[in-house]
Amino acid sequence: MAGPRSEAPLIDTAEDLVPAPPAAMARRQLPAHPALVMAGIVLAALNMRTALAGVSPLLGEIGAHYRLTATASSLVTTIPLIFMGLGSIAAPKLARRWGTETALCGTLVALCGGIVLRIAPPVVALFAGCAVVGGSIALLNVLMPGLIKRDFPERAAGMTALYSTAMILGATVSAASAVPMENALGSWQGALVSWALLAAVAAVVWIPQTLMARRGTRHGAAAATPAHLAGDGPRLSRSPLAWQVTLFMGSQSLIAYVSIAWMPTIFTDHGMGKGEAGLVFAFSTLVQMVGSFVVPMLAGRMRQQRLLGVAVSALMACGVTGLLVAPVAGAWLWAALLGVGQGGALGLALTMMVLRSGDAHTAARLSGMAQTGGYLLAAAGPLALGAVHQATNGWTIPLILLLTVCAGLALLGLGAGRDRRIG
Repeated sequence: MAGPRSEAPLIDTAEDLVPAPPAAMARRQLPAHPALVMAGIVLAALNMRTALAGVSPLLGEIGAHYRLTATASSLVTTIPLIFMGLGSIAAPKLARRWGTETALCGTLVALCGGIVLRIAPPVVALFAGCAVVGGSIALLNVLMPGLIKRDFPERAAGMTALYSTAMILGATVSAASAVPMENALGSWQGALVSWALLAAVAAVVWIPQTLMARRGTRHGAAAATPAHLAGDGPRLSRSPLAWQVTLFMGSQSLIAYVSIAWMPTIFTDHGMGKGEAGLVFAFSTLVQMVGSFVVPMLAGRMRQQRLLGVAVSALMACGVTGLLVAPVAGAWLWAALLGVGQGGALGLALTMMVLRSGDAHTAARLSGMAQTGGYLLAAAGPLALGAVHQATNGWTIPLILLLTVCAGLALLGLGAGRDRRIG
């Protein structure tokens, strides 16, 4: 998800909080248990994409089980994205009221419940579980980077690399093992619900940290207060640059989540076996680490990031073009191009939230705007392309539309990558 430079992923909407004195005193004890804190971070990060990536190779079985159309099936990935956008709004409020550790532990419990809910018999439970999963991931997206910056300020870059690697590893393993687990457990329900165990283990590891962090805090008292007034700083809604960063974040997320939703289906619709399609998708997820590591590192050393914006867009455009002209013959190459481009685009989007901001407070607010607006925009992608696929009974027009998004992403990269600041 992020690169090696700590600035990029470590600005979030929960950062601008000052802990209450009892909470601050209790948190000073946490670094005395670094193994526990690191285990909690790694386990939470492993859960941040598993529940989404493991669905894609099984989307055909899920749709067939509930007799869903392609458009309705796309809601399995669209609904989590909507709630990933909306959920990021609630994260700072939860961190302020209960503290980051308590919010993280509760979020992992909710994620476990959402994963289980998705396999309940009525189809409405599937969609409700998707909403809970998406909201839980949104909270983890926002809370985790701030916690790393707070507890490991001198090792933030290394911890961020560990956190982002664990997140991508979780997604890769989930995607690669989805079909084998379905075969081993006898149903897609068993394959999906198995990941609830990982979320439950992570929640258990966070329980002692939660108890330690809340020690001495009066019942009902807030764990933190805002460091700035809500109206402080520039008006982001009136800043063209802020909107360019937000749309860049949203456009690259749209391409990424269309791939998550439909890449294995595109392969199987062209004759590839379901197991191999899952492996190719997992490989695409794995190589995202290359882009997410290299691109932010380069971006931090450049005054302008316009060429990087065009480069990551071009990589994804080449991958989409490959899916259009020879989806099975060059599947591994197209997966590599899309994966490196997607990882680089996300790392660049996170980096630009910092580089385009005049101070940390503005960066935190811009991150909130970009994540909320970006995920809501991305939610339209799987649903819209699923509807077009259903209407045209093919993938040609959907992939051409995705190419236009890649072109728009390049233009947004040219704008957001200029050496300017908000405020």
